[in-house]
Amino acid sequence: MDSEQHFWKNSRKAAKNISVYTFLVLGVVISVTPFLWMILTSFMSLGEAQGIRWIPSQLHFENYTNAWKEAAFSEYFVNSVFLTIITLAGELTFSIMAAYAFARIKFPGREVIFGLLLSTIMIPAMVNIIPNFLTVTWLGRIGPIKWINNWPALTIPFMGSIFSIFLLRQFFAQIPDELFDAARIDGAGHLRFLVKVVLPLSKAPVMVIIVLSFIGSWNALAWPMLVTNSPDWRPIAVGLYNFVEEAGQSLHLMMAGAFITIIPILVLYFFTQKQFTESIARSGLKG
Repeated sequence: MDSEQHFWKNSRKAAKNISVYTFLVLGVVISVTPFLWMILTSFMSLGEAQGIRWIPSQLHFENYTNAWKEAAFSEYFVNSVFLTIITLAGELTFSIMAAYAFARIKFPGREVIFGLLLSTIMIPAMVNIIPNFLTVTWLGRIGPIKWINNWPALTIPFMGSIFSIFLLRQFFAQIPDELFDAARIDGAGHLRFLVKVVLPLSKAPVMVIIVLSFIGSWNALAWPMLVTNSPDWRPIAVGLYNFVEEAGQSLHLMMAGAFITIIPILVLYFFTQKQFTESIARSGLKG
């Protein structure tokens, strides 16, 4: 009788595992198939790309050269690098300072202010486009710096990330108070404690912010098209959009251009995948 119960118990467990792995494999196939199709199509000829074919008969590496030249990606690529660096540097600076204040410094209304900021995460990003546009337009009129069709409108509105502040605040709050007391005994203030102690212990959430902020800034499309009217400061996502509009039936060049735009993201994730996956589990989201 015991052996029969053990058999059915193991059978149910095996069936459950099979179901879980089936859904996981199905999810992987659904996620990877479009990406794989894009890469394979980018190496096809025009005729093969328009036909029903998965494997190119010959690898056409010239598709990438042609797409790069026809889409004028060189200018858009430089713009994206510059804008991403500025946005990432600003977001890290302001998010770290704000998160430390909410986590380690006691001031009147701290919890209320943090709660109000946290509630804005529920607001869809598209809802903020019009207020942000009116704000940067107004600042461009009263200030000495031109905002519209310039780098400030493309970077400064995204330097204050509520998610980044929340993520860092949760992690900073878990650092023992004894470390701060020891730093105070050595004569360290808040800024020195932040730089020398807190940040070295917070590489995990900082890595998450770097990767997510890089992806968001690099893939920006709707906002740059709204606040720019010339290619002078438009990022590579806008360049790809214009190229898709102009390429017509050249599906193989479209796919080559699309893959070019995501190469920096793939490179970043390739070098940070271990730290990124570990940081997701250790970043203190439940704290």
